[in-house]
Amino acid sequence: MCGLLGLLTAQQDAAQREPDVTAALRCQRHRGPDETGTWHDTDVVLGFNRLSIIDLGHSHQPLRWGPPDAPQRYTILFNGEIYNYIELRAELQSAPYHAKFVTEGDTEVVVAAYHHFGPAAVQRLRGMFAFVIWDTELRVAFGARDPFGIKPLFSCAGPGGMAFASEKKSLLELAPSLGLTTGLDRRALQHYLTLQYVPEPATLHTGITRIESGTSFTVSPGGELVTERYFHPDFRPRHIQSGADARALYDDITAAMRDSVAKHMRADVTVGAFLSGGIDSTAIAALAREHNPDLITFTTGFERAGYSEVDVAAESAAAIGVRHVVRTVSATELADALPLIVWYLDDPVADPALVPLWFIAREAREHVKVVLSGEGADELFGGYTIYREPLSLAAFERVPGGLRRTLGRISTRIPDGVRGKDLLRRGALTLEQRYYGNARIFRDDQLREILRGYDPSVSHTDVTADAYAASTGWDPVARMQHVDLFTWLRGDILVKADKVTMANSLELRVPFLDPEVFRVASTIPMREKITRETTKHALRQALRDIVPGHVLNRRKLGFPVPIRHWLRTDLHDWARSIVEDSGTAEFLDLAAVHRMLDEHRGGPRDHSRRIWAVLIFMLWHGIFIEQRISPAVPEPRYPVHV
Repeated sequence: MCGLLGLLTAQQDAAQREPDVTAALRCQRHRGPDETGTWHDTDVVLGFNRLSIIDLGHSHQPLRWGPPDAPQRYTILFNGEIYNYIELRAELQSAPYHAKFVTEGDTEVVVAAYHHFGPAAVQRLRGMFAFVIWDTELRVAFGARDPFGIKPLFSCAGPGGMAFASEKKSLLELAPSLGLTTGLDRRALQHYLTLQYVPEPATLHTGITRIESGTSFTVSPGGELVTERYFHPDFRPRHIQSGADARALYDDITAAMRDSVAKHMRADVTVGAFLSGGIDSTAIAALAREHNPDLITFTTGFERAGYSEVDVAAESAAAIGVRHVVRTVSATELADALPLIVWYLDDPVADPALVPLWFIAREAREHVKVVLSGEGADELFGGYTIYREPLSLAAFERVPGGLRRTLGRISTRIPDGVRGKDLLRRGALTLEQRYYGNARIFRDDQLREILRGYDPSVSHTDVTADAYAASTGWDPVARMQHVDLFTWLRGDILVKADKVTMANSLELRVPFLDPEVFRVASTIPMREKITRETTKHALRQALRDIVPGHVLNRRKLGFPVPIRHWLRTDLHDWARSIVEDSGTAEFLDLAAVHRMLDEHRGGPRDHSRRIWAVLIFMLWHGIFIEQRISPAVPEPRYPVHV
């Protein structure tokens, strides 16, 4: 688990550019505090920060590899873990390939697979990854990101060349030497305020983009980047006609999860697990405990009723027999930590859950180098409550289109707060119109009030259209899951998971987001995902003998944050000071922001999520645009015990 930085020069002056790469690597040293290395030839400079997890003393990067007749042909930068590398290695060592390896790690396996299988190698990799391979013979770079987007990869280009990095901060450092001028992307800002994250492939800086999840690329020095999508998620439900069919489905889910957790436990260091009060993280911890009886689990919470699952998590830890560590967080700690967290994020993410994740990651890093977590279960198995909406709106699907539109117009005349208004409004819309992804912060009318230069032509459909087009004919829940894979999961869930854990030099692994688990999950029929009583029905049945009974059907909380209450009390003055100090008047109507704060404090209107989104953007702007805020970035953390 590491941080990479690669530069393809346009003037064959790589030797002179190596100091620039070395300097730009420093701002992502938290991703790999164990070792730093660089390598160059005439066209390329490759740099790397390494966090040692497997083959601790030997898999140094940048890593050189090649076949016997050209043993130094390739140089690779690889960030991630390949969980089937042992099996792939054995295959590559046998006929007809006879590949030779000098390390015991997975990095050599990736580059050897590319040599023998070509670009199709990425579809053989079971893991999380972002990598760049430089071919010294063909003078071309090939790279890819994992199917779901667990590991990040940013890119930018200017007259001086093209660069790739695990963190955008490194590219901002390199931008002047590339001849690249960056600024704030207004379109991306509007999407952020609607969705609470910046959707791929954009970033909030013009000129810097992301390689999309499930995509590979090739580029030559001075040439254009050519990308190709290799992962096309497909939800095709199996037929369930009997109890035996259902039982076979549950058994397939159980087997896939056991195998995935077993492979995700592969490491030469101690592995722990995050544990909330829900079924997903509890299942991961229970399965991990089968491989490590000394497993340590970690949870966090707040000292406010309804905003902590500490007690439930502790009960789960006791039931599965693991050591459990708890970290509670105060409002003051949250406010003090937030500027530094935003610095690590690169782009704003307005999900308050990233704050408790930050504190639990810091606590876990005192004990372990690797943790398992339950991200992805909701998207793959149908876990979000919103996925049950097609059941409640089924009657509207039988209403002719003209009448549905009339019902929508009627809903606008109903006062806010009247029961049934939102049901009528949403029932009048098609799925493509009403479902943005798992979260929406500002409605269009609210956004007009606060965003200067609001552009009505910028819509959520810019982000969701391709995903909906690819899922035509699927059941509505599968279509919502498909949209979330390309929006909420990779834009919010996995961004905060990677950035917040790597900020603490901690590797996060997500066994639900495994190709073999997805292969089974994608066959679950709609009625085995959601019912009128529950979500993730098939997963719950599959885990019935694995997770403790008190968790099996418990409502999902995760790591909730009491910002609604704190913005009225403990954090109100703090929030107001951020607005007053902000230099964002060019983009936001600050008077409108103050009105939101006043209305929220006075009640009964709840503006907390919208206020939070604005505050996170203001902190981001103060750090990356105004450069008025300079968080004290600590040196990477090392654990007391590993």
